[in-house]
Amino acid sequence: MIRRWIERWIQGTRETVLDELAQEEPLEIRLGGEPVTVTMRTPGHDPELAAGFLYSEGVISRPEQLRFARQEAPNVVNIGISPDAPVDLSALRRNVYTASSCGICGKTSIESVHRHFPALEASLCVSAEVLLDLPRRIESAQAAFARTGGLHAAALFTADGELLLAREDVGRHNAVDKVLGRALLNAWLPLERHILLVSGRASFEILQKALAGRIPIVAAVSAPSSLAVDFAVESQQTLIAFLRPGRMNIYTHPERIR
Repeated sequence: MIRRWIERWIQGTRETVLDELAQEEPLEIRLGGEPVTVTMRTPGHDPELAAGFLYSEGVISRPEQLRFARQEAPNVVNIGISPDAPVDLSALRRNVYTASSCGICGKTSIESVHRHFPALEASLCVSAEVLLDLPRRIESAQAAFARTGGLHAAALFTADGELLLAREDVGRHNAVDKVLGRALLNAWLPLERHILLVSGRASFEILQKALAGRIPIVAAVSAPSSLAVDFAVESQQTLIAFLRPGRMNIYTHPERIR
């Protein structure tokens, strides 16, 4: 965390206080020593973030293809992959640039993702009671958010509601990549019997990354985008949003909820 002196106004009263800010710094991700991209993130769990990013981009398709994930400098991570995972660095850089700065839209984007990650087939059934209790369970893992109010969280749960891991970051996509990266490094993939909970809204990219990890149920405490709903329909994912104590909206594939 970063601390800065600020002036706080509350009901006409002015005071100088020390405030805590969510830390944001650039991270350069390298593949075999070659720079691939730079992402803004909250420092911490950087090798997980880099590994999860490359997995969700389809560069790594199996855990054994990951040779190493090393922090080579405070803001540099280098990933090594096996020879059977060939990659066109120039094409990867173009794809990353397009996804991050130009946006992705519509049916063409969904079909493009499915060329790398097919729709889910295996089914999972969880109780509504388990889902409704997830926001309470993630609160204890959001220490930085409680102090700054400026971080997103992503958490991985079992079908019984057991919290396996949670990660925070200024970027909601980075938080999910950190979860996927740790699952990859722990050889937990595929995550066909798990639930992903995100603290913000559910976007197309969140559902795409969940599909890469083969996660069948994605829940968000805020709203989904229209493209996220379309993607979940096509990918056979159950998408839940506005998950709050005692209520939730199930947008796609409700058959997984009992």
